[in-house]
Amino acid sequence: MDGIVVIDKPAGLTSHDVVSRVKKILGVKKAGHTGTLDPLATGVLPVCLGEATKLARFLSVENKMYRADMLLGVRTDTQDIEGAVLKKSSAAVSEEDIKRAFSDRIGKIKQIPPAYSAVKHKGKPLYKYARQGQFPDIAPRDVEIFKIDVLKISVPTVTFEIVCSKGTYIRTLCAEIGEALNCGACLAGLRRLQSGCFTEAAAVGLDGDTTALRDRFLAKMLRLSQCLPAMPAVGVDGVQAARLKAGFQPDAEMIGAHVPAFLAAGDMIKLVDPEGRLVAVAELILDACVLGEGPAKRQAAKIVRVFHEG
Repeated sequence: MDGIVVIDKPAGLTSHDVVSRVKKILGVKKAGHTGTLDPLATGVLPVCLGEATKLARFLSVENKMYRADMLLGVRTDTQDIEGAVLKKSSAAVSEEDIKRAFSDRIGKIKQIPPAYSAVKHKGKPLYKYARQGQFPDIAPRDVEIFKIDVLKISVPTVTFEIVCSKGTYIRTLCAEIGEALNCGACLAGLRRLQSGCFTEAAAVGLDGDTTALRDRFLAKMLRLSQCLPAMPAVGVDGVQAARLKAGFQPDAEMIGAHVPAFLAAGDMIKLVDPEGRLVAVAELILDACVLGEGPAKRQAAKIVRVFHEG
């Protein structure tokens, strides 16, 4: 079974819990998710099955959209409401100051991953260090916040929506804004609305019996070729698909007439067979505009991943 099921993760489960449940319901051995959601969080969690697990490297780097509740005046050790309270302060701040603090975070910023996170240090997740009372120095990471909309301010709670890059910690953002307002803050609620091309509309809840869930998963499962909508598709015939799966590197003769003219060396393409199955993902090594020039048998792209979709 190959494809992606977008799960609407409920609060209280880890992302690993969700993957395990989907595997059991569908009877598959190989599965994984494309981006961790904390137990507190709900919303869009794409689960890759079978050959779709090879897509994770392409999907995990895409932008995310969240709706969050921030609680002003409370600092915790985990930067969210489920952690131990370190300090409580007065949240006597104005709406103007709150909106300015959010606005100041838009753009490229640096974040230090929270101590209680799955980010690894010397091969071990940070949360394991934190549980042992150890807090290693972690270098700040570059992330980008593209947009923030403050939806509601009802001090001490602020509700906002955010579009950000991979690796952005919303609870860390809340803590940073709390410090900027001199009152502290933590994340009180989080829902992922979108992860790359995967949206709430495509998501399936986990309520119901096994048979009903299996039917819903299969009805909404996305084929591999549907999961990279922004990547240009290049069609190949059955014979060419078999050659690619056997290790052949795409040459100018095979793909030259089908590659969009605006693509350049370094761009990624997906190779799709006549039945719409994803055959491979490849990186162009020649500009599209020169594929019709020179030897027809010269290599035009380098295979990055090959898929054997059932």
